[in-house]
This record gives sequence, C-alpha cells and structure tokens, in this order.
Amino acid sequence: MNEVKVFCPATVANLSCGFDIIGLCLEGIGDEMVFRKKELPGVTITQITGADLPYETAKNVAGVAAQALVDHLQLDYGFEIEIHKKIKVGSGIGSSAASAAGAVYGINLLAGSPLTKKELVPFAMIGEAIASGSLHADNVAPALLGGFSLIRGYEPLDLINIESPSELYVVVIHPHIEVKTSEARAVLPEKVPLKSAITQWGNVAGLIAGLYTENYELIGRSVVDVIVEPARKNLIPHFEELKQSALQNGALNSGISGSGPSIFALCKGSQIANIVRNTFNELGKEFYTSFDVHCSKVNNTGVIII
Repeated sequence: MNEVKVFCPATVANLSCGFDIIGLCLEGIGDEMVFRKKELPGVTITQITGADLPYETAKNVAGVAAQALVDHLQLDYGFEIEIHKKIKVGSGIGSSAASAAGAVYGINLLAGSPLTKKELVPFAMIGEAIASGSLHADNVAPALLGGFSLIRGYEPLDLINIESPSELYVVVIHPHIEVKTSEARAVLPEKVPLKSAITQWGNVAGLIAGLYTENYELIGRSVVDVIVEPARKNLIPHFEELKQSALQNGALNSGISGSGPSIFALCKGSQIANIVRNTFNELGKEFYTSFDVHCSKVNNTGVIII
C-alpha cells in the first residue's frame, strides 16, 4: 500500500461530568485525509482545504503527530499528507483531534500497521498538544477508537474504550462564535468544594455504569456538571435557553461540547434526536447569525479507510 484515504471523525469531549477524561465519537461528521509514501524521509503537507492552517510540519497538528510516529517507528522513507477539513476549527467538536488521529492512523497503515489503534493514542496526543497546549486524550482517543473513551489516568496512560448503547444519539449545535480555549480554561475555579467534588464523582460513576448497562435514564441524570459548566456557560450566548429546549423536548441531558461554543444533547432514539435537531435549528435562527446543527448516532468504529 503506497496511498490511502481516511475519514477522521469529530468528537464530543467532557460529557459534562467527565472534564478532560471522557469523550465520544460522532458519526458522519469529520475530516478527510490522504497519505502517500515518498522516498525521502520526513513528513510533508502538500494540500490543505477548508481551513487556513500552517503547511510547516512542526506547526501543524497532523504534521507533529505524524512526525512523532515516524520517529518512533524509525522509518527510512517519508510521507505526503493532504488535509481536507470538514470540521470547523474552534468548533468544540474535536477539529484538531481529528487531524491528529487521522495522521497517526494513516501513517501506521502505510507502515504496515505495526501498532494498534490504542497504541497510536499517545502519538495523536502529541499533535493535539500543539492546538490545546496540553497532552490530553479525551478527543483523540474516541476519534481513533470510536464509542466512548474513559481516561482513568495519564501517568501512565490508562485508557478504557466503551461501546455506545445502540439507541444513543447526539445532537450538536455549533454557533459560529469564538470561544478561545485559553479563555475557557481561565474561568475555571482553582478550588472545588468537597460537596461539589463528591457530586461530580458520583455523576462520572453513574455515566459509566449507565453506558455498560444501557440504562438511558441513568445516563441522563449522570450527565450533569456542577464544576465546569457553571463557570463556562456565560461564554456561550443563549446556552441556557438551548439546553432547556433540549430537555423540554425529551433529551436525556445537554451540556457544553469540549470548551465550546458547541452545545450537545444526548437522546434516546432517532425520533427524539430529530425533534431536538429541529428545535436547535429553529432557535439557532433566532439566536445566531450563523450556525450548524449535527445529528448522529455515536460512532463505535472511529477513524476508517474510505
């Protein structure tokens, strides 16, 4: 194999209660990337569409992730990469993570698949750190593995992949406004009351139990954030109205996707998901000059060849 094209899915991180440790993979929303072997060593980015991103390998998320893997594998040949962005940068649904995940997956394929998808996560994290400023896996892990990812710890990386319940859908509205990750981090509380911490621990445990047992009611009442969302929600105009509209129309629960500005809603079944999607569309027209709405099942496969 000398050339391959891959689909790199979007993701939703945090899931309210799981700040920096839980993420899920979306279906049908993602970037496309093309990889080709070349004789000369190194990674070269030859084409970027859909976003204004640097071509310099050391400054591009995909380039950094790819080079980290190439260095690890000690390959004596190189790669050309095309990046076709379909996920808007800064959307809060894992744009940089899709590039990083796609990069290591594509390079690994052309190298003969020496590593598993799970073994590729640390290299994708290196690329993701260029965009986020820190090594974290709550977007790149589900982008690679599909389903839900729980990062129990980072030193060493302890990653648990969980397949999604069959009827779980995600609706996401992305207002075309900017919420800088640095600003979203800056508003976080430095100290957390013990009572809030206990509530959050219980919600994380409840969400994981709900996923394993396909208990949708438990999932819904566990996707609650008493620490981060109260500090961040004012950065997203009309967040509360959109969240309440989702709940009133049957969503299991709703919250901020990543650091925003996207807002997600978890739903049981396509009927409720379509109602919430239509509601988000109507309110989006009222609240924002420009926005996107996505609706999909949870993608249990992750990045794939297309």
